[in-house]
Amino acid sequence: MAARKAHTKTAKASTVLPPKPSPKISRLRGVDTWKEAAEWLRARGIEDIECITPDLAGVPRGKMMPTSKFTSNTSLALPSAIFRHTISGEYPDETEEFRYDSRDSDIKLVPDLSTLSVVPWETDPTAQVICDIVDTEGKAVRYTPRNVLKHVLDLYKERGWKPVVAPEIEFYLVAKNDDPDYPLRPPQGRSGRSIQGGQGYSIAGINEFDELIDDIYHFSAAQGLEIDTLIHEEGPAQLEINLRHGDPIELADQVFLFKRTIREAALGHGIYATFMAKPMQGQAGSAMHIHQSVVDAKSGKNIFSNPDGSASKEFYHFIGGMQQYVPKTLVMMAPYVNSYRRLTPGHGRPRQQCLGQRQPHHGLPRAGVRRRRAPRGEPSAEFGRQSLPGAGGFARGRLSRHRQGARADAAVRRHGQ
Repeated sequence: MAARKAHTKTAKASTVLPPKPSPKISRLRGVDTWKEAAEWLRARGIEDIECITPDLAGVPRGKMMPTSKFTSNTSLALPSAIFRHTISGEYPDETEEFRYDSRDSDIKLVPDLSTLSVVPWETDPTAQVICDIVDTEGKAVRYTPRNVLKHVLDLYKERGWKPVVAPEIEFYLVAKNDDPDYPLRPPQGRSGRSIQGGQGYSIAGINEFDELIDDIYHFSAAQGLEIDTLIHEEGPAQLEINLRHGDPIELADQVFLFKRTIREAALGHGIYATFMAKPMQGQAGSAMHIHQSVVDAKSGKNIFSNPDGSASKEFYHFIGGMQQYVPKTLVMMAPYVNSYRRLTPGHGRPRQQCLGQRQPHHGLPRAGVRRRRAPRGEPSAEFGRQSLPGAGGFARGRLSRHRQGARADAAVRRHGQ
């Protein structure tokens, strides 16, 4: 009798898949709640977190702490005096118009969780978050840059408008220089030579620093920051990064973080990045051009343009606001001696307080507004372009945006009633 085959039932091994992370936890940048923040930090093994805020010169100030302390509802206090010292860290003397807070009271950092991101250049897993500033009673401190910009945006919101901006960031790469009394000079590129100028829009000029630029791209991507384009400007080792247009708060935050990113990437290659308005005598200066437009919040219509493509009355009121208020705000827009070294003949620098279509020497193409339209020429693409004399190479980018926005809003309110 033939032996029967033994039939054995083999149980399939069950595989338990780990739960998929929430889409919000997978974001490169920003969460909505503290619970999501804790999960986001845990998923990345973050050990330390930097709670930062820009001072009046755009310098990051704040505190660094272990992640466990950050997520335990710790109060983060700073002295209010940090918003009263100069770019060199000194404290100005009191005058009849200027007085320090006699109490020297504390102010508090309030993390904006929508800005949470990694710090990709740190060796230990580190994150960063931009913070708003409130007083001991929880009220917004009105003179801090982020709060001022929010107030200006509220003025637009009251009129049913939504401003849109797109920054262009200019900066120089320079060789390391331990003595500030010696002039800055261009660094050596991959060819072993220093660029001497005349490299505007040169791809070869960009490729001299291709490894550094790769790091800038990688660091930016890790933080959820989007670069639109990058070019070599006219000066030796002078570059320009353009950001995509969007919300003024979000773009101000991105510019703030881009400064850190570019400087850290440069240090990793043994060179410096500087955003000074005029770092080298006889060479082109640096600024931050800000493309600006205003749309109707409901219809999305660009209020700077009429249906036939001609400039609207609101656009000319916008220009009038710049002419009226730019001189009054230069003390903040161009606060340093170096800012005014850029205002010299040549190199397309702003010296005239007037509207220009293409002329870079007119005050309101580059120290105010240039009327432009996107290449396709649609009326909806109308915008103004502004670049003031050099706030330390956009050191005060957030204040620049809020003052430009405030000038425009004031002008249109004044003339458009």
